[in-house]
Amino acid sequence: MTTLTPEARPAEIRRHELAGFLRSRRERITPEEVGLPRGRRRRTPGLRREEVAQLSAVGVTWYTWLEQGRDIQVSAQVLDALARTLRLDGSERAHLFGLAGAIDPTPAATCPTLTPELREMLAKLEPMPACVQNSRYDILAYNRTYGQLLCDLDAVPAEDRNMMFLAFTHAPWRSAIVHLDEVLRLMAAKFRAGMADHLAEPAWKLVLKRLLDESAEFRGVWERHEVTRSQASKVKEFLNPHVGLVRVVHTDLWLGRDSGARLLTYTAADDVSRERLDRLQELVLSGAL
Repeated sequence: MTTLTPEARPAEIRRHELAGFLRSRRERITPEEVGLPRGRRRRTPGLRREEVAQLSAVGVTWYTWLEQGRDIQVSAQVLDALARTLRLDGSERAHLFGLAGAIDPTPAATCPTLTPELREMLAKLEPMPACVQNSRYDILAYNRTYGQLLCDLDAVPAEDRNMMFLAFTHAPWRSAIVHLDEVLRLMAAKFRAGMADHLAEPAWKLVLKRLLDESAEFRGVWERHEVTRSQASKVKEFLNPHVGLVRVVHTDLWLGRDSGARLLTYTAADDVSRERLDRLQELVLSGAL
């Protein structure tokens, strides 16, 4: 057995812990949970290594080496795919990235922009829907009326709370957007224009990869290579499943020169919409939603 130097030992221990953690999470997921047949000869508890590799779009040999604790490089995109395949919750996801020595680029990670004061401001704005988002459309925080405006956002995993991803893949969110085709085309064009300034950043590449992998509709729009930095109409229309059509005026308040984070607010565009936002808040506060 090779003797490790004191400098190498922490890395070796971390790889060993990562291997054990992956095995334990792989073994707790049944084939049926991920849409695979169990078969009669299955002896492995949970998923097989090759099944995890296939579902995560990584090589079987590479994933096997990872579970064997070998010294290999792991990208944030691969860790994200493994976290989703293994159905990790927020704490488990953070543990996975920590053991791999990587930074989680998704909204599930802590954002320094979200101070307690900003969170209090979000709450005080109700019944006006409001959220904090960054330039790649990650929803970093939101108040309760925003959380029920397009869908039950609390039910969406933190790593999936991205407006682009929701608009192209999440049925309830999509059904709430009036003029969906126009909105999707504009969002994709703005995302492409914004990505020009962030081509080397893992978080941007991760969002793009997920959209290309999971939405044929996005692939079609993306291939047009349309770009724009102009703002859409400030008036938005949403069909809320609980209170009906709501027309709102979109306002952005930038939170930092370089962070790209902004406070997004929706103010009622007419008296009917104001009454319906009030009603939405009442439903939230009553526990009906």
